[in-house]
Amino acid sequence: MAIDVVETDLSGGIPVEREYVLAQCPAEPGFRDAVNVWIEEESGDFAMRVGVEAVSDAWDRHEIWLDIAFADGRLYQRRGDGDTRDAIGPEGLPTIRATGPVAFRCVEPFRRWTVTFKGDLARLTAQDLIENPNHQDSEFVDAEFSIDMTMVAPPWIPGSLLPEAAEALGGEQGDFMSPRYEQLFRCTGTLRIGDETRAFNGNGLRIRRSGFRAFAGFWGHCWQSAVFPSGKAFGFNIYPPREDGTLNYAEGFIIDADGTRTPARPVQVPWLRKLVTGGEPVPFVLETIDGRRVSIDGVTFANTRSRSHIVMPTEWPIVQQAHARYVWDGEETTGMIERSSLRAVMDL
Repeated sequence: MAIDVVETDLSGGIPVEREYVLAQCPAEPGFRDAVNVWIEEESGDFAMRVGVEAVSDAWDRHEIWLDIAFADGRLYQRRGDGDTRDAIGPEGLPTIRATGPVAFRCVEPFRRWTVTFKGDLARLTAQDLIENPNHQDSEFVDAEFSIDMTMVAPPWIPGSLLPEAAEALGGEQGDFMSPRYEQLFRCTGTLRIGDETRAFNGNGLRIRRSGFRAFAGFWGHCWQSAVFPSGKAFGFNIYPPREDGTLNYAEGFIIDADGTRTPARPVQVPWLRKLVTGGEPVPFVLETIDGRRVSIDGVTFANTRSRSHIVMPTEWPIVQQAHARYVWDGEETTGMIERSSLRAVMDL
């Protein structure tokens, strides 16, 4: 007897067209169309952040954001731009966001993406970024990678899970994030840096953004996400409480092993107060809308970026992008963490 296999819908109700990139330059100045991923090797040996940002003001030179950070403090980085490559993929659709040495491809919407790189990377350390965020004097090394990403949960659209979160993002706070969604995945890949080549398995988070993004007035955030071997997962983002007592954005979720996603509110989070290269405790607590209190431990193992690679106004927050080992009820995984805080509350 034939058995019908029911395939899980991983779109979350998002139209498939949103997965495709913009093939033509938008007419509006400042419009961004971007693909970004965070990747953590499953044992916590190294981690990566890769992004291509297509900005209407310089459409022929997309921005490149690439960091490969090792737990021992080594860091390989690429910043700048590259010649824009054709967005049309082999299926005749705009499935490729690529520039210079970096290329993302949507192989199957909401299910499978790939990212490749072949070129030079600056060689420095995580400590270099703390001591000199505008570090320019670096050696360069030849590197390449090829990574295949398989999505494991429907996307999360910030503001879609809690009514108060939707209210907060309805004003200026929404401009800090721009229209976006995030999707957890698992991946396999190969990475070569110099003469060292390795195959690896990992976890990750994919972010698809398209729209305007404003930063003036931004005062900080804490953003963490990961998927566990059992299929359990979490994600949240929160802006610090506002001095005037008005609503601040705060929203998250947990996913149980059976795939059920439950909205949650972050109630205890590790705000950024100092810059370290790793080994920092980053535990947090989420309260679900059905009354559960979920405590997850975390410790950072690799810092990919501190402060900024460009000079920012002194009133803007300092940003740290890192990766962590997480433990939830004894189960372990690796995942991402990005935080920012105003200088006035930082121990520098």
